[in-house]
Amino acid sequence: MTKVEPGSPIVIVGAGCFGLSTAYHLLKRGFTDVNVLDRAETLPAKDAASTDMNKIVRSSYPDDFYTSLAKDAVKSWKDEDEWGKHYHEAGVLIMGEGAAGYTKASYANDLALGVRVVNLEDEEKRKSVFDSGVELGTAFTNKCFAYLNQDAGWVHAEGGTRRALENVRALGGTVTSGKAVAELVRESGETGRTTAVRCTDGSLYPAELVVLATGSWTPSTFPESVTQFQCLATGHSVVTIQLTFDEAILYRKSPVIYNQTTGFYIFPPNAENIVKMAIHAGGHTRDVRTDQNCTISTPRTVSTHGVIEGCRIPVEAARELRRAFREIYPALASSKPFVTTRMCWYADTQDEDWLIGPAPGDPSLFVATGGSGHAYKFLPVIGRLVADAVQGVLPENLAKKFAVDRKQQSDDKVNPESVLRIERRINTARTLDEGSLSTDKDLLPT
Repeated sequence: MTKVEPGSPIVIVGAGCFGLSTAYHLLKRGFTDVNVLDRAETLPAKDAASTDMNKIVRSSYPDDFYTSLAKDAVKSWKDEDEWGKHYHEAGVLIMGEGAAGYTKASYANDLALGVRVVNLEDEEKRKSVFDSGVELGTAFTNKCFAYLNQDAGWVHAEGGTRRALENVRALGGTVTSGKAVAELVRESGETGRTTAVRCTDGSLYPAELVVLATGSWTPSTFPESVTQFQCLATGHSVVTIQLTFDEAILYRKSPVIYNQTTGFYIFPPNAENIVKMAIHAGGHTRDVRTDQNCTISTPRTVSTHGVIEGCRIPVEAARELRRAFREIYPALASSKPFVTTRMCWYADTQDEDWLIGPAPGDPSLFVATGGSGHAYKFLPVIGRLVADAVQGVLPENLAKKFAVDRKQQSDDKVNPESVLRIERRINTARTLDEGSLSTDKDLLPT
């Protein structure tokens, strides 16, 4: 890995969660020449996963590393001088069906690290978390393990990203929009190290170190990375409903609900009385054939297909969301249409651990991506890991955990028509059928 000095020029490609947090922590450590580039004309990028109305903030993981890091993140989110008033500690009700090993392990880690938790061991205790006027569905009567994480909630994601952008600029970092990357410029010879980034407008940005923090756009922007970095772009369907003022009062006291078995999660209403829900599972891939006659999963968003067409979700996803919604809040599910839809695109790794570290064979190229749908909550602290890796002080166990060239678990279910197919922990990614996207009729209650 190239030795990077505090005055060395560093270019970070991508102004999302990983990119901005990395810039922020490098600047805090005395680096003075940090330039963040992003393809979007305006920032935060409208179609980025980190630009959203809300994201769950919870420490409830079966991996105690993530539990501990999330506790640090919650502490940072609460620092309003640094991160603004974007965090809302509504609590997160965690549940798991069947044996619920994942959920019970999460509970044990939360308990061991001193997180305020309440074991909701029976139906009556689960009902006590909600206003008495809220009708609860079968998810709360089924035999499952559930608990309330009181040191958790949600964050206004677009606001948090905007604050990170402001923090980077306040520390002297440069963030430039409208800079889509065309190629990485490498020197000739045996090392082949990256020396600059060239954008589609012809501008050139020399660097001692380039950090790729391009999220779900990584495989399609850098095709050579698909097998080298082992990440896959998957789209996850998100919908919202609109509550009346009186309905919002009734549901506003509710916690975030997250079923760790099915992946379904739903938020309490925000200030505009909007409720968002989604399913964290396999999602959908959109395979686009390249000039090299292979296919790479590529995001389908408002920037590629327009404001209306780019927000449509698969019909099958709308139906699955309606069914899961009914199991939580049946009264709302039977009366409320989905008023907005969106596919939120993630860069998934097979083991769901992030990709943080040097690229194989290129000492001047770093990777910071692979959020796998659970990175945003760590926005205030995730760049600390990247900065540690850049400076060569990331603990060995974490360097191995996040190594770009680590051997990830394989499910031996590779689709020969796709460069890479990854099986997520909960479900398998499905191929997006762009001829079967939802219409207004598919968003009505059934």
